[in-house]
Amino acid sequence: MGFTKFIFYKVLGWKINGTFDSSIKKAVVIVVPHTSWHDFYIGVFTRRILKTEINFVGKKELFKWPLGWYFRWMGGAPLDRTEGQNKVEAIADLFKSKEEFRLSLAPEGTRKKVAAWKTGYYYIAQTAQVPIIPVAFDYSTKTVTINPAFYPTNDIEKDTIKLRNYYKGVVGKKPANT
Repeated sequence: MGFTKFIFYKVLGWKINGTFDSSIKKAVVIVVPHTSWHDFYIGVFTRRILKTEINFVGKKELFKWPLGWYFRWMGGAPLDRTEGQNKVEAIADLFKSKEEFRLSLAPEGTRKKVAAWKTGYYYIAQTAQVPIIPVAFDYSTKTVTINPAFYPTNDIEKDTIKLRNYYKGVVGKKPANT
């Protein structure tokens, strides 16, 4: 057992249910609930164990010296967040420029409790013409669940209800924010 698996399974006590379909090279991966910074390393362990590249976007300033190389190595892609730009289009263009790109996003848009998800993840998937892969981090059972790819139907209201159903009963690190 490798070091990453030892830490994830034995020390932290987590398990993984499901896997990423290796034939799907491009997708929007939504991770819910996002209630803590701990989600970051749980995600890093998961992708390393499953040997699956998972990406993220960050403001372009993060990708300059001295840490730019690290963020790129971690799967990051710089995003110009200048006012007046269409962020959905800019991110969808990243999919076009890469052979493999699985963009991880938290649809809540924050680690605080929210009544509704932001819709950017949906429009990015729709514009880039890629599926959405729902992933749950359940701290009550210490389980990462990777659900099958979901293909948007262009009915965001119905699709959001279907996607949210994947997360019923899932508890975040901070349960009050779930």
